Amino acid sequence: MSQLDHIESLKATTPAHRDECLTVLREVYAAEKEWVQDDTHLFAESDLGSEAVSWFLVRFDGQPAGVVRVLYELPLDLYKDYGLKLLDGAGGINVEEFLAKNRIAEIGRFAVADAYRRKILVAAALMRIASHETVNRGFTHYVTDVFEGEEHSPLAFHRKVLGFQPVATHDHGEIDVAYRRITMLLDFAEAYRQFKKRNTFIHRFIAEGLSGVPGLQS
Repeated sequence: MSQLDHIESLKATTPAHRDECLTVLREVYAAEKEWVQDDTHLFAESDLGSEAVSWFLVRFDGQPAGVVRVLYELPLDLYKDYGLKLLDGAGGINVEEFLAKNRIAEIGRFAVADAYRRKILVAAALMRIASHETVNRGFTHYVTDVFEGEEHSPLAFHRKVLGFQPVATHDHGEIDVAYRRITMLLDFAEAYRQFKKRNTFIHRFIAEGLSGVPGLQS
């Protein structure tokens, strides 16, 4: 039996799904990291059924193992308040202008419970289900922030496996912690082309059935 036989991915659409997501978020954000105190705000009840946000849950052997959130309406005012500092090698991109002019969704609240962090398919399944919905809704990019120097930061996974590109840094964000944030962008079309070239099991798994990204045929 492979890891695939243990994994179930779904969109969180019910109060019971929200409770499972909060189980993971409370373990990671509250108990382990101690980044939040009022953990109910990690996943607001109003998010259920909202067209502006999607939450996704991965179970392993029926137990909640990983969570991720996608925002389809970017909080551009917050990005302006963050004071983004462009990284060398970012190609002269104006991050605020880029965010405003492209169809970009924000992916975040990426959390995998400690017992499942060595099972890369949990993280891969989160990205698969989230990216497929995001692409189907006509978005072309993801933006995300990761914490620099944090022990279990997904920075390496996002860069080496998924192909996110760091473009800026900032010191303040939605969660009040001391780590500097690295803002990263993912171009779905370019990521798909790279996935096809690399052709590993993980890349095939994430991209399987993905269609509708501008530039896929190029």
